[in-house]
Amino acid sequence: MGLTFLAVESGKRDLLAPLVTMPGVADAAEAARAALGRAHRHRTNLRKWPLTAAESAIRGARSSSALDGGGMQLDPTAVSHDAVLAGALRAGQALEGGSTAVVGVWQRAPLQALARLHSLAAADLVDEQQLGRPRQVPEISARLDLLTGLVTGGSAVGAPILAAVAHGELLTLAPFGSADGVVARAVSRLVTIATGLDPHGLGVPEVYWLRRTEEYRSAATGFATGDPGAVREWLLHCCRALEDGAREALSIADAAGG
Repeated sequence: MGLTFLAVESGKRDLLAPLVTMPGVADAAEAARAALGRAHRHRTNLRKWPLTAAESAIRGARSSSALDGGGMQLDPTAVSHDAVLAGALRAGQALEGGSTAVVGVWQRAPLQALARLHSLAAADLVDEQQLGRPRQVPEISARLDLLTGLVTGGSAVGAPILAAVAHGELLTLAPFGSADGVVARAVSRLVTIATGLDPHGLGVPEVYWLRRTEEYRSAATGFATGDPGAVREWLLHCCRALEDGAREALSIADAAGG
């Protein structure tokens, strides 16, 4: 179900507007925004953000891989034998530092950007003919069209909420049937970059999700039911992950030195 519970609101100009009124959601989104702002203002990130962004991408990819059953070891032998990790690293590298190429495609043709991320994430998991091709199910096509429209200018809700919605919907739909978790988390990161919430991709929310794997899976399952209370819990969970990911960014910056 996912966002289908909002169908009754479809007559409104902004389909996602009701999410902001859920208890605690606006405050959680603002806390995430403030935390990421502090990370970007760290003196190291003012000058050396390409370095810290690269570390964020690696940490995020390793954690995303582990959430989908892949490994976290970065030595060449381990990566070459771990299709999930290799795919997560490729997707992470594509977004590293707020890649203007991927962001530009996302803003012009979001389905094309989504296909690109899947091609990177699943390159060693499925045949080439399946890369970047969502499953041919009418509901999936319709909901991907709705989702990408909403998160690329079709809604005025805050970026933390947009990222959570994109993440949750892609987990719910599993549109490709392979690497869907890695793609969903990559799109969440892409939304934070493209909206300017985290323009250099410094935050590492994936670490939070990995540390709380059961909570993450439970919240995602709840979102998929479309129950408003469960959707609220997912939004709060994702906002907390962004806030925690900003703290991770600060630790990276501290380690990189001023």
